[in-house]
Amino acid sequence: MTTTGERGRNRPRRVLTTTDGGLLLFRVQDVPVLLAPSWWIGSLVVVVLYQPLVARLLPGAGSGVSWALAAAFAVLLGTSVLAHELGHCVVALRLGIPVRRVRLFLLGGLSEVARTPKRPRQEGLVAVAGPVVSVLLAAVCAALMFAVPADGAVWLLVGECAVANLAVGVFNLLPGLPLDGGRMLRAGVWSLTGRRATGTRAAVVGGGLVAAGLLVWALVGMASGSEDRWLRLGVCVVTAWFVAVGAGSELNAETAREWPEGLAVTDLTRPVLQLPAESPVADALAAAAGRGVVLVRADGVAAGLLDDGAAQRLAETSPHAPAELAAEPIRAETVLLASEPGEEIAERVRETPAWQFLVVDDEGRPAGVLRRADVRSALSARRGR
Repeated sequence: MTTTGERGRNRPRRVLTTTDGGLLLFRVQDVPVLLAPSWWIGSLVVVVLYQPLVARLLPGAGSGVSWALAAAFAVLLGTSVLAHELGHCVVALRLGIPVRRVRLFLLGGLSEVARTPKRPRQEGLVAVAGPVVSVLLAAVCAALMFAVPADGAVWLLVGECAVANLAVGVFNLLPGLPLDGGRMLRAGVWSLTGRRATGTRAAVVGGGLVAAGLLVWALVGMASGSEDRWLRLGVCVVTAWFVAVGAGSELNAETAREWPEGLAVTDLTRPVLQLPAESPVADALAAAAGRGVVLVRADGVAAGLLDDGAAQRLAETSPHAPAELAAEPIRAETVLLASEPGEEIAERVRETPAWQFLVVDDEGRPAGVLRRADVRSALSARRGR
């Protein structure tokens, strides 16, 4: 028997290109780059809070110039975050890790990978790519400051770009999730312990410390009467909230991803039964009896897995109709290797829109059928203990 999943198993997985969640700016290797509505709100806050500081730095500039430079700083900050995220995106794609989208939002950005890196090295390389891009851009802008007249609007604009990129790069190196430094910390602990979950927990603690540090720094600015105290307060409060929420989300995702110790994938798979695709749907249902059914055409190619619900509805009206009419296609993403680690199988099941999966052995022979509900029950039982 040849399954459609086996035929497509060695092909690169398509990158998901959903544009939900923002304005499409452009695409990078089919990956959409989006501008979320919240970015405009964050940029407006930056402009309002930064304009008084520009007016003090350039006392001879008029109100229009100071507002224009504040707006330029907001745009440069967004561009810096975009360059940073594109660094993550390009490296992830080079490592064969699919990327759903790149999205800019309120005072930040995110490259959404479609699959968790399988090795600590991959995690570390993707994480460090963003800060490297930001620091390089900061160095280029700092060098340009020597090529333009000092103390003018252009000099200040180039300086803003250098500061924005340096701030994005240095801040993201802080050792706490969901920041890049937290991902690098996770990769390091993962490499030392052999357990990704241990690295995640260490980096989540780091994220909590980073959030607390941001709030303390904002309060120190308010207490000391710093000139940028209001800008610092606004940015720090929003960023601390982002870090705290992101760290919690990372912990929840890791908990959902963990596989119960001692549980083999084969413990959850249902026996597989192969039937001719032209079998009457009523007979296929009766033969299933709780097993997974692979419907095979006369040429030996699998037509798909029998969908119990669709088969029951079809049998009520046309019991002698070919069972193939109630088959769920077997796609590359719905074929699982029995030898794959449980964590990777759990992640595939969670991310793939299908309710049952064909499990095959290392030689591609059907070993059973895994249903989403069975995986969810096993993981819920573990968390309940």
